[in-house]
This record gives sequence, structure tokens and C-alpha cells, in this order.
Amino acid sequence: MISKGCEQCAMGGKMVLFVYGYCDQRDCFYCPLGENRKNVTDVYANERKVESDDDVIAEAKRMEALGTSITGGEPQEALDKTCRYLELLKNEFGEDHHTHLYTGITGGRENMRRLSEAGLDEIRFHPPYEMWGDLHGTEWEDILYVAREEGLTPAFEIPGIRAEEEFLEFLDEGAADFCNVNEFEMSDGNYRRMQEEGYELQEGHMSAVDGSKDAILEEMADHERVYFCTSVFKDAAQHRNRLKRMAENIRRPFDEVTDDGTLVYGKTWVTAEELDALGVPEEFYTVKSDHVEVAWWLLEEMVEDGDAPEGEIVEQYPTVDGTVVERTPLA
Repeated sequence: MISKGCEQCAMGGKMVLFVYGYCDQRDCFYCPLGENRKNVTDVYANERKVESDDDVIAEAKRMEALGTSITGGEPQEALDKTCRYLELLKNEFGEDHHTHLYTGITGGRENMRRLSEAGLDEIRFHPPYEMWGDLHGTEWEDILYVAREEGLTPAFEIPGIRAEEEFLEFLDEGAADFCNVNEFEMSDGNYRRMQEEGYELQEGHMSAVDGSKDAILEEMADHERVYFCTSVFKDAAQHRNRLKRMAENIRRPFDEVTDDGTLVYGKTWVTAEELDALGVPEEFYTVKSDHVEVAWWLLEEMVEDGDAPEGEIVEQYPTVDGTVVERTPLA
């Protein structure tokens, strides 16, 4: 089974709203946050640093977001801010804008009520790893029922450190709607700590942890309400589809969108007057302060024919920072 939030994520339709970088409950050795996100109060909508509410709305529109996933750090530790952004998104995009939130604390009834009233649809709990297998009879069991009573869809979202049958029991008992298990990964933010704990990368893989997958697939993933999210899927589907969605939405008539969701165009230092004299239609180029951006295939022909002395083909991400992936000189 895949939840509505995950469906939208797989389509590339979920904006990621990072609301708070602190998490005072514990310092998980597997926490993937990098230095620019860990222990900060900054807010990010996807890759965009948020300076105002308008930035959040602009980023959602940039990718025609179907919904938003709210993350941290710990969003419940900045509850006023979290609820304000939920209200902002629901007021701007309507009730169909699906929202889910990741949390590593229970929070209590008042938090669940406030989140629900602000517009949260789905809450995904990540209990402390040291409690796995002993969650029944604790606040972690209680909060699942409390969240549902307050109008939220309760679920688990856990790293695939090991298989744990207790999560299946919560599903069968009707306490949680689903359990997402993310393939255990190493990142720039946790690599050193993970190695200290004895974990290593899979051979030939950029992030997946060696030996973390087989037992989960065998013991948990057959359950109809367990979804195992691989690191390959996150990169090849979720992230790439988000980039494609964004690229198609912001592309200019002459930009080419690649299968990876990047934009490709030509960059040259000829003038607009020269392009007009060559018969290049106005919709096939854009004049910048110190250069002209043009359809890459036209620029390639111009350089080959001697109509432009030089140029380059640029490939860049469609994100707000426009990170360049590759430059190919033409001369």
C-alpha cells in the first residue's frame, strides 16, 4: 500500500518544507541532516531559503505542488511556526493540498489538535530506535489513537535499520494506517557516526547501507500496509520527478528538459541585434545583462557556421538557485 502523501511524492508533487533544524530529544547516530540544516532555525522550501511567506508560496507554485511534507529537525518543537505554514498553504491552495509531517516525539493531544486544526492531514511518527519492540503500553501507542481522534491519519516512518514485528502489530490492531520503511542510508551528515557504529556502504552504491535490506523485505514488506522506499527510488523517481515537474513549469520556449529534470540552453555573447539579423525568432532567446541565452541547437549551428565566435551549452537544475551541472564550450 502507498499512502496519498507517498503517491504525490512519487509523482514529484510534494514540496519539502524544512521548518526547524533543532531536535532536542536525542542525537540519533543515523540523522542525515547536513551542517547547513542541523541546529538552525532557518526555513527552507525545497532548496529555497525562506525569507518571507511569499517564498513558500512561490516555491510551491514553481513546481505546481500537489502537497507539502513538513520536516526538520523536529517540527513539533516549533509548533507555532509549523501551524502557521500549514494554515498558509491550506488558505492559498485549498483543502486538496495534502500535507504530512515527520516527527520523532509524541507531542500530546494539544499538539495533535493544533496540527489538525491548522490543516495537517497525515502524521508520521518515528519512535526512538532504542524503544523498538517495546512501544506497546507507552505514550507511543497512545498517541496513535489520540492523533486519529483529533482528525489526523497516524502512521510510522522509520529507517530500515532492522526488521521489527511490533510495527506490523500496530497496523493489524488498527492503531496506525501504514508504515513506511526507508532504506537505511549514509549521508554527508551522518557518514562518520555511521562508520563509528560499524555500518558500511553497499558495494557500488552511493548511499545504501550494506546488509540493511534483505531482512526487512523478507519479514516486513509483504504486509499490505508496509511500503519499503529504496534509496534508488528516492533519487530516480521522487527527486527526479520533482525536478521534471519544476522544469516543465518554468521552462522557456527554447529550453530543453532532460530525462533527469535539468534544463539545457545555449549561452553566447553575440548581441540581440545580431540574432535578429540571423533571423532567430525572439521567443528563441533571452537577453541577460552580459550575455544572451538561446536555444542550444541554434547556437551550435551558429558557431559551426561562423555566425557566432564562441558560446557554451549549459545544463542546470530548475531549482531557484539554478545550480549548473555542466558547461560544454563551443568554439
